[in-house]
Amino acid sequence: MDDTNDGTPVRCRVFDAAMAYSGVPWFRDADILIRRPDELPEDALRAAEALGLSQEEAYGQVNSVWGKVDTEERSRIGSAGELALLELLADSAEGRVEHVAAWSDGYGYDIFVDAYKYSAHLEVKTTVRVGRLTVYISRNEYETMLRDPAWELVTVRLTPELELVSIAAIPTDWIVAHVPADRSPRGRWESCRLDIPPEVPVAGIPSVAPMLGETASELLKGMPRESELSRRDL
Repeated sequence: MDDTNDGTPVRCRVFDAAMAYSGVPWFRDADILIRRPDELPEDALRAAEALGLSQEEAYGQVNSVWGKVDTEERSRIGSAGELALLELLADSAEGRVEHVAAWSDGYGYDIFVDAYKYSAHLEVKTTVRVGRLTVYISRNEYETMLRDPAWELVTVRLTPELELVSIAAIPTDWIVAHVPADRSPRGRWESCRLDIPPEVPVAGIPSVAPMLGETASELLKGMPRESELSRRDL
């Protein structure tokens, strides 16, 4: 008997576990490094051969397991980033700060900040990566951006221990220039991935700047964490 109770062949489950938990360095960038079956690394091919999987089957399994691991990791890190930014804003911004994503995913953004005549609607994307900034944006988030001048895409970088180290905003015009285009009324994109070059993010959160108090975190003003720590040590 080669199948498990859920119908997945044992050889596929073993291969998936080997890819997900072996710590091979290429796995976390598999979406970029492996675009075709013939681009599979030697270690993946050897594991596939030992388990009786063809190159095409191994490629399909790598895509499947990477997608599952990536989705789970993005959810975990994304939640941590939203909460870290929410706490920082609550301590730094004057006025009202609300985590609207906590009760609905229909707003098209995660955090609402309002003070005096200013408002900011922040869609938060989080990473623990250094040297690669990849975010996923939904159609609802994109269309909210187009009609809502207070909307801003904010990227948060955490350490592997989930400590907040930097905050930046992505200019709206850059997003507009790089999302896919619907080619006919019969087809439309619902979500897309944006790979953002390092020169694009703007440090801090420009839309929130007018609402920051005197003791606001340097991170929200666009200063690196090291600067803030040095200031606190004085």
